[in-house]
Amino acid sequence: MNNLLRLVGRRLIALPLMIIGVTFLVFLLMSLSPIDPAYSALGENASQTQLDAYRAEQGLDQPFFLRFGAYLLGVITGDLGTYGQNNAPVADKVFSALPVTIELTLMGLLIAVLLAFPLGVLAALYRDKWVDQFIRLISVVCIAMPSFWLAILLVLFFIGSLPVAGPLPAFSDNPSGWFLRMILPAFALAVPVVGQMTRVVRTSMVEELDRDYVRTALGAGIPKSVVVSRNVLRNALITPVTVLGLRVGYLMGGAVVIEIIFSLPGMGRVLIDGITNNWVTVVQGATLMVAIAFIVVNIVVDLLYIAINPRIRAV
Repeated sequence: MNNLLRLVGRRLIALPLMIIGVTFLVFLLMSLSPIDPAYSALGENASQTQLDAYRAEQGLDQPFFLRFGAYLLGVITGDLGTYGQNNAPVADKVFSALPVTIELTLMGLLIAVLLAFPLGVLAALYRDKWVDQFIRLISVVCIAMPSFWLAILLVLFFIGSLPVAGPLPAFSDNPSGWFLRMILPAFALAVPVVGQMTRVVRTSMVEELDRDYVRTALGAGIPKSVVVSRNVLRNALITPVTVLGLRVGYLMGGAVVIEIIFSLPGMGRVLIDGITNNWVTVVQGATLMVAIAFIVVNIVVDLLYIAINPRIRAV
């Protein structure tokens, strides 16, 4: 139990440090942008006096580290700045779109897990047989299939039979409508990850099946199904879960593109609006929130190691 508490404590201590680090990196990169937030907010017809007054009001004339400190304090309190001539809060725009991206990412992750893990296990159990060869062929095809290309094909193929555009109903109000609206983009997002994870699961299972304890257990007369379900699967899942945690970043990045193709009101739409309108604060806030979400998900994946294999608790 002490080892478990130490492990959880280390992850929780690392979480705010990583968030501060990614906030600094995002703020630094966006500060190098040639776009002047004052021009973006007031328009090109604004006078120099108005521009100077806006910069003073927003603290844009302060040194870099003072501006970063003020921005970090704002992030902690939920204030990501303002945008546009009406000084609308960036937080309202970002936080209304972030749940859509997270929902799409998690649904894509769920589809990837439900397809890749059984396929990888099946390929390992029938190693070098026609089942294994067929699954390996499918995994290669999935890896070579870009999500955005598959998304376009799905839109063309299912238009008229499944909703590929239009409003996204809330899950709490209309679960079936939400599912039908999200299934195609989530599937397009998940397919490349299915191919990658299938190969990882197969390799991990094959390595575990070749270990001495498996041969000893089988030689002692223990049924193979019992050995696989009780020992091999648990030990073999450590590497795939590690890789799956890294794939979350790919899924979140891909979700931004998929959302645009399927007209979903997620972070992709926010980023496009920020870029087309030169709203630096919007792009900055959206990028930061996606990065923080990625960090939090990876911390959760780290903690899942404990549930999969209790030996990790001693690390």
